[in-house]
Amino acid sequence: MRQRKQQDSTATPDMTPMLDVVFILLIFFIVTTTFVKQNGLDWSSNDPNQVQTPTQVKPLLITIDEIGTINIQGRDISLGALRANIESAKATAKYAGVLVQAHELAATKVLVAVADQVKLSGIQQVVVSKM
Repeated sequence: MRQRKQQDSTATPDMTPMLDVVFILLIFFIVTTTFVKQNGLDWSSNDPNQVQTPTQVKPLLITIDEIGTINIQGRDISLGALRANIESAKATAKYAGVLVQAHELAATKVLVAVADQVKLSGIQQVVVSKM
């Protein structure tokens, strides 16, 4: 009579070779990954103690109130006349860019239209802030 060996029903496969392969792949991907530095917005705070030198050029100020009235250099103007006013102001004085101050209740479409007119007038630096 032959005795049969009962096989252990709880036998599990050896996981060591699989773990070795996983760790080798992990090390490979870590070593070969290139990390790209994300460029964000530069939010430098305005230092009140900063002294302005005479060579610094101030921006052209455009304001938009809560009802959508556009004001440039102290004059209320329409959206259609904005581009011509920006071009004439640019021709008479050198501006570093345009600062658009919009009231928080101003319509977004007016703000976007003003920014578009500024870009069409040839000024590429547009900064938008809240009044």
